[in-house]
This record gives sequence, C-alpha cells and structure tokens, in this order.
Amino acid sequence: MGTWGSGNFESDTARDYLSSFMDRLVAEVAEVMDGDPVAIEPDEYWGVAIPCQLELLQVLTRAGHSSDTPLRPEVVERWKEHFMAVWERTIDDLGPAPGYKEQRRAVLIRTFDQLADAAAAGHAA
Repeated sequence: MGTWGSGNFESDTARDYLSSFMDRLVAEVAEVMDGDPVAIEPDEYWGVAIPCQLELLQVLTRAGHSSDTPLRPEVVERWKEHFMAVWERTIDDLGPAPGYKEQRRAVLIRTFDQLADAAAAGHAA
C-alpha cells in the first residue's frame, strides 16, 4: 500500500482524494436532481453545471477510477429522464438559435448515455 507508482493517482492518498471528489460530484448531482426543477432549467446554473459534472464523472470512470459509492446506470437513467423533461419543457422559452436545440439535445443525451455505459462497465468489473 502507500505509493505504488509515479502517477498522480498511484498512492493511497491520491486515490482517497479522487474517491472523495467523485463522491462529492455524485452527491451534488443527486441533491440537485431531487430539488426544485427550476434549478436545472437550461439557463440556470445547475442546468449548465450538471452536464459538466456528468462528463467529469464519465471521464474518471472510463479511466478506471471509482468512488466509495459507485454510480449505478439506473440512477443515471432516472437523472436523464428528469433532466431532459425539464430541458424539453423550457428550452423553447429561451429562443434558441436555429439548430442549437437539436445539437444541444444530442450532446445532453450522449452525456447521460456515456455515463450510464461507464457506470455499467464499472459494475461489471
């Protein structure tokens, strides 16, 4: 134990930090998703930050990192359904530029799907 390599994440301390960081991301997303749906509208802070957090989690999970509370694909799917329902209900009110709505929808769906896939692969390991 202790340190097993020269990489940034190849020590107990680094792994503890990363696990804690990922746990905080998951907890924050869960809290926001369980809160007031207005918070995740496309022009609100969390409506922008949540997809960023999901992508960070996906990248870290794909890189083989995990947390103390592993993310489950079915949770990500629930988040996707909730987030996208709010997004679809409110995006037109913002008057998006032509093509933006379709492009952004595709990115959001891909972000959720990639995290769900990464979570599933992490559970299979």
